[in-house]
Amino acid sequence: MNRIQKLLPLVKPYYNTTDPAHDWAHVGRVAATARKLSEAMDVNLECVLAGVYCHDLINLPKDHPDRKNASTLAAKEAEPLLIEADFNPDEIEIIKKAIIEHSFSKGLKPSCLEASIVQDADRLDALGAIGVLRCAAVNTQMKASFYDPFDPLAQDRPLDDKNFMIDHYFVKLFKLPELMNTEVAKSMAKERVEVMKIFINNLMQEVRS
Repeated sequence: MNRIQKLLPLVKPYYNTTDPAHDWAHVGRVAATARKLSEAMDVNLECVLAGVYCHDLINLPKDHPDRKNASTLAAKEAEPLLIEADFNPDEIEIIKKAIIEHSFSKGLKPSCLEASIVQDADRLDALGAIGVLRCAAVNTQMKASFYDPFDPLAQDRPLDDKNFMIDHYFVKLFKLPELMNTEVAKSMAKERVEVMKIFINNLMQEVRS
């Protein structure tokens, strides 16, 4: 049994949640993307995957006052699990960095390649068709509207993604490709953004008809 196989049953209970944007399926997608991004790179894949599987151990709502500290809390929660899964102290430090630095709200630049891959893989899951679903799920939790019925694309008002889901595409999501660390992730992100733009175009045809 390798160390990831030891880690999985330790972390899986943390993702038994009714939040479809941060559940076990999310972690599985991010892990698959991280594997793809790690191909042909000189990287400790087990550290990358451990970072992915632990990155949302502590997940706080976007409107929680301690939201920015969620990744730091997750890294702290992960340490005894990583020890139990037989990661050594140096590897645990790398994994903890990846967990802490993946957070968008912290605004940190990854300090190692493993952290870069975890950050890119997690951000890619906010884009594309799955990004449309995840954004809608979070929007529902925040009790916000899908769009402003009078000005859905914010042409004559400031963007307000706390109250309108579509605004979040322009406030954050469409900017993610340029924030990716690896070239492969940038390319994937641009493709996924195009999917989301098609969705918005179709939505506008429906709500304006």
